[in-house]
Amino acid sequence: MDLILWRHAEAQEWTPGCDDMARRLTSRGEKQAARMAGWLDRQLPDNTRILVSPARRTEQTASALGRKFKIRPELAPGGTVAQLLELAQWPDARGCVLVVGHQPTLGQTIAQLIGLNVTECSVKKGAVWWLRNRQREELVQTLVVTVQSPEVL
Repeated sequence: MDLILWRHAEAQEWTPGCDDMARRLTSRGEKQAARMAGWLDRQLPDNTRILVSPARRTEQTASALGRKFKIRPELAPGGTVAQLLELAQWPDARGCVLVVGHQPTLGQTIAQLIGLNVTECSVKKGAVWWLRNRQREELVQTLVVTVQSPEVL
């Protein structure tokens, strides 16, 4: 199974009293999303399941890909690693699952899956972490296939 974690691109700053779920991408964020989406579209299998947080900024990020996706409330800010992994059906699903979400949940998921000695790692806005689960004999492994940032594409 492949699990791809895509952090939403740069969004408007949060200010007290603003609706966090309604924050939109900045013009820079729109460019980041388009750049990453172009790269992802060339890499992703056609049957990739795409799961997206209901926040406006994640919907905009995912929309840049031009593929169908499902909005899942479990991926909203404040969601947990367990919710993300259950939704993605890690590690048992077949094929590829792309999750468009938020920090700190994405970084916490990465840290847990690759066995870091920290509770989370930093995920740059607009960046993608591509992880793969495989079994070699009796050893189950999580591989980091690639980490991509929109600024280097």
